[in-house]
Amino acid sequence: MDLARAVNQDIDISVYPATFEMTPLYFMRNLFYLGIIGIILFEFLNVYLIMPMPGSQQMDSLEAAYFLHTNRWYFRVLFLVFTLAGTPSAFRKSRWIPFLLIMIAVSVSYVFNFRLNAESMFREPLNLTFANRSENTLNDSSLVLAVSSGVTAKAYPIRFIGYHHQVRDSIDGKPILVTYCTVCRTGRVYEPIINGKTEQFRLVGMDHFNAMFEDVTTRSWWRQVSGEAVVGPLKGTQLPEIESQQLTLGKFFFLYPFGQVMQADDASVINYDSLARYEKGLSISHLTRRDSLSWNDKSWVLGVMIGNSCKAYDWNHLLKVGVINDVVDSVPVAIVLSADGQSFSAFERPAMNQILFVRNDTLLVGNLQFDFNGNGISDSTHRLKRISVYQEYWHSWRTFHPDTKR
Repeated sequence: MDLARAVNQDIDISVYPATFEMTPLYFMRNLFYLGIIGIILFEFLNVYLIMPMPGSQQMDSLEAAYFLHTNRWYFRVLFLVFTLAGTPSAFRKSRWIPFLLIMIAVSVSYVFNFRLNAESMFREPLNLTFANRSENTLNDSSLVLAVSSGVTAKAYPIRFIGYHHQVRDSIDGKPILVTYCTVCRTGRVYEPIINGKTEQFRLVGMDHFNAMFEDVTTRSWWRQVSGEAVVGPLKGTQLPEIESQQLTLGKFFFLYPFGQVMQADDASVINYDSLARYEKGLSISHLTRRDSLSWNDKSWVLGVMIGNSCKAYDWNHLLKVGVINDVVDSVPVAIVLSADGQSFSAFERPAMNQILFVRNDTLLVGNLQFDFNGNGISDSTHRLKRISVYQEYWHSWRTFHPDTKR
């Protein structure tokens, strides 16, 4: 029955609301619900794909995450226009349901942008301060990531940089970017120079459980474990890595008596507390715990890369033997554990048939003696070449080095 016939026959059209309601009213009302649902779903996906939520880190969703993040304001404006355009029609039908949906959308937007946002959750230090051994407040067993130029040495406690994820600093006037990802147990130091310009980075989330940074200039995303831009205009670009060591603070000051150690940022002290347990492998979080058995996802390994080859060594095995002599890509190497049971280093052995031994942190190769940095003790003209070695969770090392041997 059409509207004209109903009027001519004096029929009460109020009893047929679905029949006589104008189509544009339906369309505008549906536009409101489309906008609200779009806002909620977008804000959820924009965070879910780049944060450690159930299932998100096992997916190859980096390109999708970058697309959503890069175009986030286009999506937000589009869905907001839909919502505003359809609001009058939605409220004409009902007041409480549209109001409730608006409150849900506002709450979701706030939580995902201000509470679950990586940059908001893990802030950079407001004040970067250092202390020498006599002024330092940390105990000697604290783990640090150490950087030395030969003239200057600085130590960055893992319990601090594990929260901040990145610390911008300089050594002898050279800018450095000290990074750490607790979910991978990866510490890396880079030179933040791109096309001759010192670049700044911000934390945007993680992919495959590894922290992801965004440069301020091009908005490309950089993987913490490798220093490589993996998506965006600078994809394939590599930040130069700066050699670093993971040591106890006591070992750091023994090797570098003139060194300085980063002190706690007052604004972040409350966030450091749980990481004191983390550095010793005592965290109870499923993301940052340690598996005491070997070769499980959260087991500790030491990784070495030389040429086109890489190998992982079981941390538990190194604890038992103290030193591992091996060959990587035809290069004779030695992985060495300090007497403190936490500090470690790796060196290239002088020759294939020369085995390196360790005694009270003195390295012995034939008749030659070296300190834990590879400097000659009995003969200062000799020095062991140090090679990069990293402590990581096994799941991290095998993910980013799929061709690794163990």
